[in-house]
Amino acid sequence: MAGAGPVGSSPHALLEQFFGHREFLSAQEEVITAILSGRDTLVVMPTGGGKSLCYQLPALALDGLTIVVSPLIALMKDQVDALQARGISAELINSTLTPNEQSARIRRMEAGELKLVYVAPERFRSQRFVEALKRTRIALFAVDEAHCISQWGHDFRPDYFLLSHALRKLGHPLTAAYTATATPEVRADIAARLALRDPAEFVSGFARPNLQFVVHHTPNEYEKSMAVRRLIDSHRTGLIYCSTRKHVESVSALLKEWKVGHVSYHGGMADEARDVAQEEFVSGKVDVAVATNAFGMGIDRSDTRFVAHYDIPGSLEAYYQEAGRAGRDGEAAVCELLFSPVDIRVQEFFLEGANPSYTLILGVYEMLRRSAGPDGMVLLTSKEISERLDVGKNDMAVNSALSLLSRIGAIERLDVPGQRSRGTRVVDLNQPASRLEIDPQTLADKEVRDRAKLRAMTRYADSFSCRQKYILEYFGEPNAQGCGTCDRCIAAETSQGRALSEEEFLDVRKALSGVARMCYRGTDGEWVGRFGKARIVQTLLGKRSKVVVDAQHDQLSTFGILKHLDNARLNILFRALHEAGLVEVSTGQYPVLALTESGDKVMHGKSDNLRLVLPDTLTAAPPRKRQPAAKAPPLTIEAEPLYDVELFELLRARRMEFAKEHNLMPVYRVFPDATLKAFARLLPTTEEAAVRINGVSESKAREYFPAFLPILLAAKKGGQ
Repeated sequence: MAGAGPVGSSPHALLEQFFGHREFLSAQEEVITAILSGRDTLVVMPTGGGKSLCYQLPALALDGLTIVVSPLIALMKDQVDALQARGISAELINSTLTPNEQSARIRRMEAGELKLVYVAPERFRSQRFVEALKRTRIALFAVDEAHCISQWGHDFRPDYFLLSHALRKLGHPLTAAYTATATPEVRADIAARLALRDPAEFVSGFARPNLQFVVHHTPNEYEKSMAVRRLIDSHRTGLIYCSTRKHVESVSALLKEWKVGHVSYHGGMADEARDVAQEEFVSGKVDVAVATNAFGMGIDRSDTRFVAHYDIPGSLEAYYQEAGRAGRDGEAAVCELLFSPVDIRVQEFFLEGANPSYTLILGVYEMLRRSAGPDGMVLLTSKEISERLDVGKNDMAVNSALSLLSRIGAIERLDVPGQRSRGTRVVDLNQPASRLEIDPQTLADKEVRDRAKLRAMTRYADSFSCRQKYILEYFGEPNAQGCGTCDRCIAAETSQGRALSEEEFLDVRKALSGVARMCYRGTDGEWVGRFGKARIVQTLLGKRSKVVVDAQHDQLSTFGILKHLDNARLNILFRALHEAGLVEVSTGQYPVLALTESGDKVMHGKSDNLRLVLPDTLTAAPPRKRQPAAKAPPLTIEAEPLYDVELFELLRARRMEFAKEHNLMPVYRVFPDATLKAFARLLPTTEEAAVRINGVSESKAREYFPAFLPILLAAKKGGQ
């Protein structure tokens, strides 16, 4: 197949050849190894953790076709475009294609010309498509957003139930399921629905230490609007989630009044308008999106600095997934819930609509039977059914009843030419409602669980404990600790500083040394920051994340110097250093951390009687050998090699031009900022030299690098 390496190539070789990276992110290698060993796999990996690589790379190493099931048409296109740019034979098959285009791609699939095919779950309604798959050698069946198959999940989609039937017909090929948020209960449901065989289960941790979680109690709409204004003024780039179309429109009107460039997104808009809104936000043409929760699933804009929830979501699963779209670049970001108890009524309304009664379901079915023609077809809309049954204001319940009837095979939902609404066909007109396979107890259990989810979300808003700890415990993560950065952790800190032990003083000096290593000296001798707190914390903890490795921060002498602490304690320590004036944080879109003159003195052990606002829990780290500060080795600070900032900006401008010329938006699909900074520092002038830089695969060096070469050659000549 075109562009792929030899089947059986090592994962590391494929990672470098096609993706331009030399190291895996946390848990990626273990997941890929399990899949390549032939084990069904269930992967829970936080947003930004690199889930897609965990099926894309095995697809290159396995002999045969990898099917990727995804409900996200925009994400499919982005991923397929990126794979094709790397020389990998990938395609998508969904409703955006004409019948002829679909047929052509199915023929290529059957002929063995493709390594990855992305498909929407509703594609499995077509027996023709399933039969075509049976004639294809399937190496891996990957299910993305797998929580959608669980009735207990926050984003259940009936079309995902088609997958279990398809897998049986395909003889249960090797299967892997992926999701960002799933409780233990949902994970068990996913494994059961997909019939995973003794699956290797990977839960790589839900913590997002770079995110600050805040709940702002807002008694009225004015308070909410002022909170939104503050977030936009402070952070500029972000998402504002609303639970209703009405609130999307009212917030959008406010932003227009404030002359804030933004896009709106909700279900009442035409498909084309929604696609345009999504593209404008992802590509960076606008910095703010106001949307219902339909927006953002699969959105990959890394510089989102805030996510605001204008209304309370219906579950912590939904909230954490949506909030997780902030700070995907690893830098600090804010997730703020604007909470008013009256907002709970909206979610209760949605909950009632999602849980039709047993009586209503039978009533909907009998009405369809009575209204159907000889072929079983009914052209009644859900609104018309609601009016005939007199279900009241909440006609969502009728849609939910239709979905359930479709799921058990009692009806079929069909597209009707020339009409936006779908038609319905009763499968067996002779089957009365009393013989339908519907368990009233199962319906009741689901409603109980949904109400419990809403209560858990409400308790989160009212809780006095650490916000992130509450979330982690909800997802079943053991030994969760305080994050040190949320509004509750900040409020819990003592107001007066305390003296430090010798061991703590040494840890302070190490932390300050870590900051200094990632700064540089300005022209007048002051420390100038270059990186955000999240990056510095990752480096001090010894985390080999992609951004740390790409920037070669794992080569610094301070890498892992505070690995005996955890994220929570280190975040608490940095907040104390900031309050004591030992470090300072810049303002703007990308806040960076720098050492102050006072911090420099403390770092070199020249400050006596240091007191910091620290809780006693900071000393609860695992015991280790104590070492008096007076005997600590001297901390010599050398600035990290710098890149040419002006050259970096020239390269960024060229990247924007190149991305627009070749339809490669968002721009980081060309090269990420870390790679451009390496270009500005190392000045590669050949493809061979470029490939040695993280983020540059052989295909990118061949296709993209020449566009940057004139700038680099000029810079090198000018520096001689």
